[in-house]
Amino acid sequence: MAAACILLVLFLAVFVAGFLLLVMGAINFDLSNSEIPPGVNQPLKLRILHVILISTAVVGKVLENIGICSAVNFVRYMHGGKILGGDPKLFIKNMKFEKVPVRIYQPKAPSASQRRGIMFFHGGGWVFGSLETHEKLCRFIARETESVVVSVGYRLAPEHKYPAAYEDCLDATIHFMSNTEHYGVDPARVIVCGDSAGGNLAAAVSQTLTGRSDLPKLRAQILIYPGLQTLDFNLPSYQQNRGVPPLYREQAAFFLLQYLNGHTLDMEEVLEGSHIPTDIKLNYSKWVSPDNIPKEFKVRGYKPHVLLDCPTEVFEKAKRFCEPSLCPLLAEDTIIQQLPEAFILTCEYDVLRDDGLLYKKRLEDNNVQVTWCHLEDGFHGVVNLFSSDWLSFSSGKRGLDKIV
Repeated sequence: MAAACILLVLFLAVFVAGFLLLVMGAINFDLSNSEIPPGVNQPLKLRILHVILISTAVVGKVLENIGICSAVNFVRYMHGGKILGGDPKLFIKNMKFEKVPVRIYQPKAPSASQRRGIMFFHGGGWVFGSLETHEKLCRFIARETESVVVSVGYRLAPEHKYPAAYEDCLDATIHFMSNTEHYGVDPARVIVCGDSAGGNLAAAVSQTLTGRSDLPKLRAQILIYPGLQTLDFNLPSYQQNRGVPPLYREQAAFFLLQYLNGHTLDMEEVLEGSHIPTDIKLNYSKWVSPDNIPKEFKVRGYKPHVLLDCPTEVFEKAKRFCEPSLCPLLAEDTIIQQLPEAFILTCEYDVLRDDGLLYKKRLEDNNVQVTWCHLEDGFHGVVNLFSSDWLSFSSGKRGLDKIV
């Protein structure tokens, strides 16, 4: 009996040691392929954040490999955050709009007039993120702007592929705009807002609603480091920031493919640019091209990328990559011209920076008013860290102040 106990203890010790070595090895490999730019304020904080994120992802992968749970569900659980209590300044209620879960934040203080309404779509690459992950951000926006905020818990990939997330955000927005009187909201002052993938969804919803004569026009769109195109993962920002955490170039392609297909079989083609036929890329080059990026954003290690043609087996999927509800940068001018004014936030050290810059140009070329906030020392996701006691960044707080 004693010998069996000793063997069991030894087995567990070896298992734990092997598990830790595996995790540490993966973390060290990932760190060696990452880059913390010198222009980031408080780079050590970003390194610590990166280690936390890597550790979570690696442990999730190990747990998946030994059959305990999927890596995606583990990361979702770890990122979920604790449930917050009530808020002295807000009424907070969970509801469903057209079967879509939403969380509504309404200021408690009486208002002499109807309030502004904000539809908020969270980020997370269409794979992660939830009502909980963006709870503090939505509360802050509702309190500071004295607005009614509706956070949308849209369906996530890969379980629910494109266009599920887009359809949920659109349905929830239409429902809210059709019932603003129930929430004390001025129907002429409804805004769509989102960060990262949520910015993509906000842009797509804005474009779709331009053709709705039965609804009031949106007042504005707020796009926080949005991902807006799927054609070119070799734009200057994708090259310059390919290894900058927390969003690598490869991760951006991974999230897109999870959302579009539920798998990443075409990852290599997407990264090298051979997932879109050359004639289609040339047709859209008037909108998605390094030539449309200001020169000052191309001085940091950018090299022009050679166009590659699309393999026959990938060709059939190309049309879906070019749908404006997935790739808002490709909407026709007749749609862009009808859009509400926009606020676009970009970060220098973000692979998605140039998506925002290209969309800014498209809007301005079509006489749509744009307020642009560029965080020169910012990185992807920095605004979301504003409420962290020890992992917040001054650039994120500046960006959030501009959003408010």
